[in-house]
Amino acid sequence: MLEQRKPKIGLLGIMHGLYDESQPEITRNQEQFARDVVRSLSPYAEVDFPRAAKNRADIESIVEGFNHGGFDGILVVMLLYSPGFRLVRALEENRLPLMLANIQPLPSVTADWDWRRLTTNQGIHGAQDTASMMLQAGVDPTIVTDDWSGDDFREHFGDWARAVMTIASLKKMRIACFGRMKGMGDIVGDEGNFQRVIGPEVNHEGIGQVFTLMESSGEAEIDALMELDRKNFVCAPDLSRESHRYALRMQLGFEKFLVDRGYDGFTANFDSFREDGRFRQIQMLAASNLMAKGYGYSNEGDVHTTALVAAGHLIAGHGHFTEMYSLDFKRDSALMSHMGEGNWRIARKDRPIRLIDRPLEIGGLENPPTLVFSAQPGKATMLSLASIAEYGYRLICSPGEILDTEELPGVPMPYFHFRPATGIRSAMDNWLRGGGTHHEALTLGAHHRRWRILARHLGIEYLEV
Repeated sequence: MLEQRKPKIGLLGIMHGLYDESQPEITRNQEQFARDVVRSLSPYAEVDFPRAAKNRADIESIVEGFNHGGFDGILVVMLLYSPGFRLVRALEENRLPLMLANIQPLPSVTADWDWRRLTTNQGIHGAQDTASMMLQAGVDPTIVTDDWSGDDFREHFGDWARAVMTIASLKKMRIACFGRMKGMGDIVGDEGNFQRVIGPEVNHEGIGQVFTLMESSGEAEIDALMELDRKNFVCAPDLSRESHRYALRMQLGFEKFLVDRGYDGFTANFDSFREDGRFRQIQMLAASNLMAKGYGYSNEGDVHTTALVAAGHLIAGHGHFTEMYSLDFKRDSALMSHMGEGNWRIARKDRPIRLIDRPLEIGGLENPPTLVFSAQPGKATMLSLASIAEYGYRLICSPGEILDTEELPGVPMPYFHFRPATGIRSAMDNWLRGGGTHHEALTLGAHHRRWRILARHLGIEYLEV
């Protein structure tokens, strides 16, 4: 399971030494400006500013330190003007995402402006020279021009920092794939290219290994999980103790497998359980509880959506696996659901989460205990990662909202209505035209800027619908 942590960002503060003789205090003052920026950004990230970079050697040394120091990205700030050629070699060696912050100490030119203030607030032409060098080096940074002390700048930085931290985690991610649904085309891609471009390593594993770990799980471990479920859910009276305990034994088997082998998420095709011949249920409760703990998940062998769900945990708080079941033109929405898996951390707060005995013909096994809940109404972001031959990968993003709707007593699985900001007709036309897949990840909140930044720094296309 990937670590939930604060982003770690290096601040590269660049300045010329041209004014050192006439203004000997200028380095100290501009370094204090950088430290003030660090302090302002500290709620969003752990930001490290080592010193002002006043020549090529300084720049290269600091950038090298950030690249080898476990940093997620580099914030480039012009403390004064600095010649752009000084960055060329550092850009060649750098592997971290960049944000070029076009900021200056004072936000406005006032009547008492003088030579000293001119020299200490001249970052813009340094930013122009630096941006030109980045462009010519083929580097595509996030760029923001703003008042560094304002909320807009801090929030933009926070979105960028969270996105590049997620990218760093994607590069370390490992996903286990237990079978793939035959004939399902939109989830298939080149797994070697997936690792090179997006980051996660994918391994195809045998489901029998999970069964072995299930069998080794003790009754006391199951008792502890039963107590948690009874605390978090309202258990249906007709859900047998035996069935519930078996589902939790499966959960233990999967979790032990993921922990023992260092996986951050998994995808399992329901046919794999029946074909193995030893399982009594499919993985509905295990998938839901493990998503709630922070693991990535998708069904049917879809490693792309597994990675998106795991990324959703990091970039927005909680990732959820879902798909569009039905369109509702009256509500201008789509009814979202899947067979029974869902991250109950996104459930609405004013209704209980129910755990039911769920008849399910898919999989050909016994009824799997299944959670039933609706998602918290409010802003949300829906995503798909599509493998498209001529583009490599495309991240399709639909900002919108989860509607406050009535309960659907006949729907025996997680469900909610999602209304795209552009309306269901336009959003679905463009979703289909853009190759959006039938599995989706969803996160609560309006976080589309974070996902757009993530796509930029992965070097993949971003399509907002």
